[in-house]
Amino acid sequence: MNQNTQPLTGRAIDTLLAKYSESHLNPVNEVIHFICVPVIVFTLLGLLWAIHPLVAVAAALASLLYYFSLSAPFAVGMLLMSGAMLALLYFLPPHLVLPVSITVFVIAWIGQFIGHKIEGKKPSFFDDLRFLLIGPLFVLGFLYRRLHIAY
Repeated sequence: MNQNTQPLTGRAIDTLLAKYSESHLNPVNEVIHFICVPVIVFTLLGLLWAIHPLVAVAAALASLLYYFSLSAPFAVGMLLMSGAMLALLYFLPPHLVLPVSITVFVIAWIGQFIGHKIEGKKPSFFDDLRFLLIGPLFVLGFLYRRLHIAY
């Protein structure tokens, strides 16, 4: 599952993913991230949805602009993922969105920190906050490589 299988071409996305993967080499930490990162994205959208659905949509669109600047194929994948997450939030009973989002958000972050304890390295975002947005691409990149989709 090592994320260094994509050759570096000097593109920003390749550099960011290579740097991110340096603290995500332990297979247990990788599995934890493959589970927790999408959950964190969903619950973050849920927290924003609880403020107002348009706030969640605006945040998703803003992140998509950043993703598009890095890689159009990744932006498409994130569009599909965030669209599915927003649709799920739309269908959840409104009174459950906030409490479920807060609870699961905290649990998923605990999982992330356990993964980094196992890895023996601090989370990448401690050095650069952009890595909070790169984490989902790290997970998506694994899926893309499995499906032989270039990014």
